[in-house]
Amino acid sequence: MTTAQPLELVVYDAVEPCPYLPGYRARMPLRWPSSRLSAAQFDQQLAEGDRRHGVYLYRTRCPACQACEPIRVPVADFAPSRTQLRVQQRGDRSLDLRLGPVRADARRVQLLNRHRQLRGLCGPFDHLDQTAYREFLVHSCCETLEMGYYLGDQLVAVAVVDRGEQSLSAVYTFYEPDLGRLSLGTYSILKQIDLCRQWGYRYLYLGLYIAQSKRMSYKALFRPHERLIGGGWRRFA
Repeated sequence: MTTAQPLELVVYDAVEPCPYLPGYRARMPLRWPSSRLSAAQFDQQLAEGDRRHGVYLYRTRCPACQACEPIRVPVADFAPSRTQLRVQQRGDRSLDLRLGPVRADARRVQLLNRHRQLRGLCGPFDHLDQTAYREFLVHSCCETLEMGYYLGDQLVAVAVVDRGEQSLSAVYTFYEPDLGRLSLGTYSILKQIDLCRQWGYRYLYLGLYIAQSKRMSYKALFRPHERLIGGGWRRFA
């Protein structure tokens, strides 16, 4: 059953260098919904392959490449590997999770910029300020929450997630790079799966899977999962 969607305005549409694969060209039109999406409307957009960036929606429309595949985890069927179980047990012993509204402050901006720089996602002067942080993560066209991970009293990781009626969508996760022993990226996905199960949700959407990109291919380690290929969701056990 489909749900009526608000009218959309395309605000940006250009072919540009791919942010994931060097030497490739990408096209990801940004669409602005004319009204805030309900939970059911957002579920439908996710099922059709949409992602959110600020108040905009997008999906890939690249001219000569189909490397990007939306990926989701059917949480009722998910079975963690032994490595993932160890990561979750270690994280549960060390970290405190606080769920609440997404917000911007100096610590979050500092943590995001440190994560991006030390993981090679930006240059030394390519930093976001609080205004840019809000536009990227806080401003939204749907219900958005923050999962904050604390080591003692110190915020060490943040996962921004969007909430639908039957789905949770991982928007962006960043963390303290010096805490590699905690595998914070993997741990956060496992906690998002737990949250989906607590709420009785069907899917956790993990964004885009790209086999040729180390930054994006790790998502296939969460199994079983489904990927949107040729207009249909295909299961990978």
